[in-house]
This record gives sequence, C-alpha cells and structure tokens, in this order.
Amino acid sequence: MEDVSDPPFRSVCKDNGADLMYTEFISSEGLIRDAIKSRKKLDIFEEERPVGIQIFGGDEEAMALSAKIVETVNPDLVDINFGCPVKKVVSKGAGAGVLKDVDLMVKLTTAVVKSTSLPVTVKTRLGWDDNSKNIEEVAERLQDVGIKALSIHGRTRSQMYKGEADWTLIAKVKNNPRIHIPIFGNGDIDSPQKALAYKNRFGVDGIMIGRAAIGYPWIFNEIKHFIKTGEMLAPPNIQQRIAVIKKHLHKSIEWKNGVLGILEMRSHYANYLKGFPNIKEFRNRLVQIKNIEEIEAVLNEIENYYTGYEVERTPIELINYHEKCAV
Repeated sequence: MEDVSDPPFRSVCKDNGADLMYTEFISSEGLIRDAIKSRKKLDIFEEERPVGIQIFGGDEEAMALSAKIVETVNPDLVDINFGCPVKKVVSKGAGAGVLKDVDLMVKLTTAVVKSTSLPVTVKTRLGWDDNSKNIEEVAERLQDVGIKALSIHGRTRSQMYKGEADWTLIAKVKNNPRIHIPIFGNGDIDSPQKALAYKNRFGVDGIMIGRAAIGYPWIFNEIKHFIKTGEMLAPPNIQQRIAVIKKHLHKSIEWKNGVLGILEMRSHYANYLKGFPNIKEFRNRLVQIKNIEEIEAVLNEIENYYTGYEVERTPIELINYHEKCAV
C-alpha cells in the first residue's frame, strides 16, 4: 500500500499479530536508476521478519536487475505486483496493466525468478475486466515458471475497488488439481467473522489484509483469536490506541527524521481515532503541530478525555484509494 505500509506502520502491525508483511511496492525502474525514494523503500528491520519486498514494472531487464538489488538487503522473499489498478502505474504497462498480456506477465516473472535465489511470489487480480478473468490460466503458468505462492485480489482492474470482491474464482484456483502452491485471498476482509467465513467457504491457505489494517492493526490478532476460539476480542480501549499511535509516531520520526516523520503521521490520526465523538477538534490540533512534545501532550489529553468510553467493534470502512495503490 503506497505511502502506508512503511516500516513504522509494519512495526505496529507486527506487534498486533501480522504473520507476513510486504513493503510498499517499489518501481523497478526507480531502483535501477538509484532513485532515493525507491531505495528508501528497501529499508527492512529484523523485528519485521518474515518480510517481503514488492516490486513492479513492465520491462524484463529492469525487473531482473531490481530483483538483484532487492536481494542485497536480504528480505525473506520477493513479491511481484501485477495488481495495482491506478492509472499512473497501469499506463506504464505495469501493475494490473500486465493483466492484458499474460505472455508478458510470464516473461517478467521468469526474469525475476531466474535473477534471484529468493522465493518469488506474485500478487494480482482476477483479470483486466469482466471479459478477461484469466486468473486460472495465470496461476498455472506462473506456478510453472517457479513462483512459490500467489495472492489474488477478488476484483478485476476495471472494478478498481468498487463492488464486492468475488472470491469464487479464487476458490477455483485453489481447488485446481494442477495448483500446488499456496493461494492467498484478498479483498473486503474487514472483520474476524468474515475472515473465518471466507477461510472456511473458499478454502484458501491464508488471507491478506490491506486497507482494513489502516488505523486498526488490531485486526490481525482479532482474526487469529476468533479463528482459534470462536470468540471476539474486546476492541482496543483509548489507552491501547494512544500507545500504538505514539509508537507509530516515534517510529515515523526515527525512520523519516524529524519534521517529515511528523508530517507523514498526520494522515493516520483520523483512522486511529475513528468512532470517538467530538474527536474532530483534537484531530485538527494534531495535524497542525510540528513539535513532538506538543503532539504527545494532545495525545495524553485525548487519552484522559476518552478514558472509559468504548467504541463498538463494527466492520471497518474500506477506504477507496484513487491515487494510491492498495491492491
């Protein structure tokens, strides 16, 4: 998830039960040009493991070279993004744009597999549109060239994030007798109940959580606890929420350095504090302050103000990204 799943965000997700995480997707062209932003996205830390680095692109040589660069920072795997639907990616023949050319998808994947000793996985969608839902062919051919797992978002590129994700085709891939690699499902999982229902109904090997974790990293432990016990964990209270916000904030400052870390944290406050009445005034103050001590003072004020108030656990609103990618 572009501009979301950076090391600070991944840190709080790991604390709250995420089993495997991926970096923001990284442009293969940016990596081989040594672009600063792309190189920065290669930062991974030992406490995150297992962690994969996700790359995207539409050129075989660039993808192969970028995989070699990725290998130098020693992630646990390399993931290829063939699912991002946003125009700026698709127009370059990358992300979900590759869904229009399965032969190219196979060539790009082969180039990456041959260029690295790391396990290679793929994240993609059902197809380009309703007339080209070719995920079964894609799964077989990518498995044949050596990928170790496939994650499938249950929408086409044309759907973007609209409508309900269709997991029936994901189940078809999983039940295909030719398929022996793990198949992970993605799309619309926003509650423990839905996670268990989809796991049982569609038989996938695992479930990917993306947008539903934004501002709510507790969802991972909630799902795991519900699958194990059939019982819901209590939603995080204000003390737990503030503690996670503070950790995310400090990690952001540590990773991005000073003011930039504070500025990038601003987009997260509304998601963390969703559901509390009259929270807007506090949020407005948080996004205007540039001093860590003052921010922490406001966070402490919020904690004291809302102590004892419980936010009901309801299905998380799935944010619709138009300019950023969250496949």
